Amino acid sequence: MRVCLFDLDGVLAPTAAVHVAAWKEVFDEFLRRRAGRTGDGFRPFDVADYDEYVDGRPRAGGARSFLASRHITLPEGRPDDPPDKETVQGLSARKDEAFARRPHRDGVKPLEGSVRYLRAARDAGLRRAVVSSSRHCAEILPAAGIADLIELVRPDPEARS
Repeated sequence: MRVCLFDLDGVLAPTAAVHVAAWKEVFDEFLRRRAGRTGDGFRPFDVADYDEYVDGRPRAGGARSFLASRHITLPEGRPDDPPDKETVQGLSARKDEAFARRPHRDGVKPLEGSVRYLRAARDAGLRRAVVSSSRHCAEILPAAGIADLIELVRPDPEARS
């Protein structure tokens, strides 16, 4: 063995909490505004919503699935919709912005067992690489303090998560 490959999310860092917080920020703001316009009650987004409707899906798919769970239909929009546009793609862009702010502002705590393994692999002379579809992987590694322990490999330049 000469190389160790790692996934980022849930292997090197518990990024699900960052995703949940970003989606909560976006959906709660959207749901509050909508409740103000429609007179419907406000029910916040929570971890159970994330687990059921968002986790494991591309951003737009997660947005679409969650909105459907609340019987809300928005226009699909276009992938280049700005974050302030009230479309599925606009909400997705807003989530991407909310997520991108968090690692720099809040940091990301790496999983200690993985850090120990990365150091042991390095000390044994093994190459180490992270292979991730996350477009924010390059930002998360330094925020987690592990960029010096691993090389980033991007298999898909059109990554969506």
